Amino acid sequence: MELVVARAGRPHGLRGEVALEVRTDDPGRRLAVGARLRTDPDVGVLTIASSREHQGRPLVVFAEVADRTAAEELRGVLLLVDVDPDDPAEVEEDAWHRDQLVGLRATTVDGRDVGEVVGLEHLPAQDALVLRQPSGATALVPFVRSIVPEVDVPGGRVVLDPPGGLLEAVPAEDDEAADDGAEGDGQGEDAGGAGAEGPAAADR
Repeated sequence: MELVVARAGRPHGLRGEVALEVRTDDPGRRLAVGARLRTDPDVGVLTIASSREHQGRPLVVFAEVADRTAAEELRGVLLLVDVDPDDPAEVEEDAWHRDQLVGLRATTVDGRDVGEVVGLEHLPAQDALVLRQPSGATALVPFVRSIVPEVDVPGGRVVLDPPGGLLEAVPAEDDEAADDGAEGDGQGEDAGGAGAEGPAAADR
């Protein structure tokens, strides 16, 4: 299973240090000196040669990056490791691979079906689920606990608590039933009206 552990940010200084945006719960292990990281887009494997903390963020030097110019070219590149999904020591809490998420049904916390997960995007601020909504339109749902409080892979669903305006409006089942009832009442009135006109038509 492929796990995103960081995103390369801006270069720092002249010797090729790179600021990292951490995406792992275990940076001490995943981003330790000697770690070899794959990249997306693929610019080759990068090996961490040195690491230090600066203003709350790690600054690393990659053995394959010689200077600030080369470091600048890494900006925005995702750093990844392969983990064994069957090894509890390897899989991080709340970490899912794209293949585990695609195909899951999405419902809101109040039970409304709002579509299907069709992808996972690695955005600068956070990952986002790509959701295909009932109309066919897609939406990007920030993959954070406040908006995606539950991921139930065995159950085949994710539960969303989206802020207003993030997704297209989906009527509640009670609202749909009420609308259906109103339409039925209207049809009954129309039918009654036609019946009332019957004798008058016969008189003519």
